[in-house]
Amino acid sequence: MALSLVDISHVLATRGREQYGGEAVSQLEHALQCAHLAELAGETPETVAAALLHDIGHLLMPSGETDAGGRDGLHQYVALPFLRALLPPAVLEPVRMHVDAKRYLCTMEPGYWQGLSPASRQSLALQGGAYAVEDAAQFAAQPFAMEAIRLRRFDDAAKVPGRATPPFEHFMATLASVAARHALAAAGQGKTKTGG
Repeated sequence: MALSLVDISHVLATRGREQYGGEAVSQLEHALQCAHLAELAGETPETVAAALLHDIGHLLMPSGETDAGGRDGLHQYVALPFLRALLPPAVLEPVRMHVDAKRYLCTMEPGYWQGLSPASRQSLALQGGAYAVEDAAQFAAQPFAMEAIRLRRFDDAAKVPGRATPPFEHFMATLASVAARHALAAAGQGKTKTGG
């Protein structure tokens, strides 16, 4: 079932009150901080939307970070089927790749691992650990990899208790704008395919 903007707003506003893993912020605080950092950095609306939604998979899973066996819950993939009809690849791909971006940075950037929060280090172990150099190169060659790496940096910095951000509605307006452009583009492609 595809999520609507209303559904996304409801999920973030309700389940977003839950603590963000082992961090000192809620899921919603983390999402707003991440989106705000992307916006301050001059990212595209699509990347800002990806920053807002990158962890929504946690909120769609009943067990959070891990499955019943203690394995990684693959939250980066959980939301994609629910968002695919609503949002373009420029949003979905950085969401999908933000965990792999952490694995990439751990390999390619000296000192990156040491800067991760304890909770992020713990989740990295569940997510497969740092990439081998060959895997890191393959990751970096993918479309939207650079956006995912920048999103990862916003994600890492978006864990500050009490940090001020614009209100939730501000970022929902950005998300709505991105979704509207995607719908128009999809409608235009449909007309082209049918000869309209």
